[in-house]
Amino acid sequence: MLSIGTMSRKTGTKVQTVRYYEQIGLLPEPGRSEGGQRRYTDDDLDRLAFIRHARQLGFSLDAIRELLALADNPRQPCANADSIAARQLRQVEKRIMRLQALRTELRRMIDECNGESIADCRVLEVLRDHSECLTEHEDIGA
Repeated sequence: MLSIGTMSRKTGTKVQTVRYYEQIGLLPEPGRSEGGQRRYTDDDLDRLAFIRHARQLGFSLDAIRELLALADNPRQPCANADSIAARQLRQVEKRIMRLQALRTELRRMIDECNGESIADCRVLEVLRDHSECLTEHEDIGA
């Protein structure tokens, strides 16, 4: 049996995050020791590692919930998991396109700046007036 601290260390997941995943049902409610401490199994560790890796790949918690439901029912078609991964890939590709537009706009702002005085600073001018931008871009949510 593993403690929450051991789960945290082995997966690189904060203790608060492990508790949160329990609260929202991604991790099952763990057993408890006589002293009331959470006690996890190796299966719980594997599940947490799965969640952590999926988060690193940018999957939403809802998508992870879908993937875990598939993993919990192994007779389902793999096409269901493929569909979820393909949806994530489309989101990543959209984010890349937005980032490329932002890169283009930032390079242009810097290249057009003469660097002489703030009064003539192209970077500040473009930031003040979005209509000065040549590309459409939106907040990518870091």
